[in-house]
Amino acid sequence: MQLATTSVGKATVVRFPEGSLDASNTKAAREALTPLLAEPRDLVFDLGGLQFVDSSGLGVLLSCLRQQSATGGTLRLFGLTKPVRALFELVRMHRVFDLYNTEDEAIRSLG
Repeated sequence: MQLATTSVGKATVVRFPEGSLDASNTKAAREALTPLLAEPRDLVFDLGGLQFVDSSGLGVLLSCLRQQSATGGTLRLFGLTKPVRALFELVRMHRVFDLYNTEDEAIRSLG
């Protein structure tokens, strides 16, 4: 899985490719995210291209959140499409993750 990353201030913005984050590509997603999680940092994930996320995809995102929290880093999500936001609300993940509508909002929340 190809993840585009850019630095904006002290944040690293990670753009997920269009499509889905599901059982078919979670292994590739974990491999692509591993170097970004090696040290604590402020990560901002752009999920705007994802039209579908299943439970294994949520597992990848939760794992990233746990790793960041354990090392003193942060994780923000933004740009969730309607179907993905509906899933987050259905399984109450909107209470676990910090969700934002835009990249600017997510970055400003870092302080």
